[in-house]
Formats: sequence, structure tokens, C-alpha cells
Amino acid sequence: MAVYKEEKTNTWRVLYRYTDWNGERKQSQKRGFKTKREAQAWEREQLNKLGGDLDMTFKSFVQHYTEDMQARIKENTWATKEHIIQTKLIPYFGKLKMCNITAQQIITWQNELTLHPSCLTELFM
Repeated sequence: MAVYKEEKTNTWRVLYRYTDWNGERKQSQKRGFKTKREAQAWEREQLNKLGGDLDMTFKSFVQHYTEDMQARIKENTWATKEHIIQTKLIPYFGKLKMCNITAQQIITWQNELTLHPSCLTELFM
């Protein structure tokens, strides 16, 4: 982890090292961030994804889940899952960190769905 400013392009670059699933150390980078804050946020998200801990936003977790699961299941099944995720889960949990989501928040979310029966019917069809 390092964030550098590229003077030539006036953008920021992230250079980070990680250990892959084989236990080998790898180095990677991403360029073109407009601000240092954006670069640092992207770096944090990448390291959280690779590290496997739940100190990431729900939306980031969904992106990781999508990369992992989309190719494993049938297209129609994925379309149903994606619809539920995008219309029911992300609007409610998207900005919360995974490690901060509590059982009480999930119960409250479920109760909100039951207040709108059309949402609940659509969820379990």
C-alpha cells in the first residue's frame, strides 16, 4: 500500500501487494483516480476483498459476490437474485459495513417488506 500522484497525467495511482490463494505474493496497481481520497478508498476496498474480512460495505460485498456467483448459476436464476439484491437489499443495506449489520436491522428490514405486501410477494416468487 502506497498511493502516488502521477505528475504527467495529474492523477493518482494505487500500488498494492497481496497474497493470492496459492500463498504467493503478488503486486498490482490501478491508475487514473482523480483524487487521493478515491485512490485510498479503492485500495481499502481491494484489501478488504482480498483479506476476506467483513469490514467492507454491503454494496462492495455484493460486487464480490456477483463476481463469484454469476458464472456458477443459470442466467434466469441470476436475474432473479440480481433483481432482489438491487431493489430490496442495496437500497436498505448498501452503505452499511457488513460487520455492522445487526440482527435487529435485518428484522426491521423484513418488517418494512411486510408492510408493503407487493414487495414481499415479488421477493419470494
